[in-house]
Amino acid sequence: MVKDLSVSFLGYTMKNPVVPASGTFGFGWEFAGIYDINILGSMSLKGTTAEARYGNPLPRIAECTAGLINAIGLQNPGVRAVIDEEIPRLDKVYRGKVIANVGGHSVDEYVSTAAAFDACDKVFAVELNISCPNVKGGGMAFGTDEKIAKELVYAVKKQLKKPLIVKLSPNVTSVTDMAKAVCDGGADAVSLINTLVGMRIDLRTRKPVISVRTGGFSGPAVFPVALRMVNDVARAVDVPVMGIGGVSSARDVIEMMMAGAAAVQVGAANLVDPYACKKIVEELPEVMDELGIASLAQIIGAANA
Repeated sequence: MVKDLSVSFLGYTMKNPVVPASGTFGFGWEFAGIYDINILGSMSLKGTTAEARYGNPLPRIAECTAGLINAIGLQNPGVRAVIDEEIPRLDKVYRGKVIANVGGHSVDEYVSTAAAFDACDKVFAVELNISCPNVKGGGMAFGTDEKIAKELVYAVKKQLKKPLIVKLSPNVTSVTDMAKAVCDGGADAVSLINTLVGMRIDLRTRKPVISVRTGGFSGPAVFPVALRMVNDVARAVDVPVMGIGGVSSARDVIEMMMAGAAAVQVGAANLVDPYACKKIVEELPEVMDELGIASLAQIIGAANA
């Protein structure tokens, strides 16, 4: 039996629900020499700010038993360079449309950066990152206060014609309340979770491994936490949910979708194995056959029935 892997997300039809997560896949074109990236459902581009950012000082990666900690700090060339250079380069090797991931230190920066992507045909949706734990004065600072988050989303949404996804932090008292707040502000979808906050200590130097002490913890260890939060939010809001967090196999993708995710982002797995998304896409039909699933779209939220 032919398996239908296609899903619709915010009006855009993807050939499958597998989407490399922002910050783990560059601007996409970098992977085109490794495999045919056109097999992907879409991709979330590297987090972009108004101006170029170097990011945090080294070291900013720490390995963990079942994941890794990163504190890259939104290193990127700035929105104009992304639109004028990175996206045209991607367009030569990837036929589909993508998600632009936007970060910032202020409401004005979020608004101006998101508005710049609104005019970019290659982008079908903007993902607002209010959940990055690795930058000071921005990112998660907007994502831990419901009132501030709602006001930011409202300000950005007023300037957009494209759908707006808001990426949520797990480092809050209630991710469900935060999801409701950003939806009240006008979010068309939510993605979650971003990384948990973690740290490692170098036993020889007796100092933190990460230069800025803490960073975002991701990888297989966070999957059960992410799954629970995706399920909580999918039950609480009426907008599509994109599941993220520790996904590293076709089975993980299916489990995320049964929890309520309409599409699934793959993050840390790409840093461990650059072929991770390719393997997941190729494994999906076999796992679907084993589980008696004919269409992935039909299992979204199956655990909530």
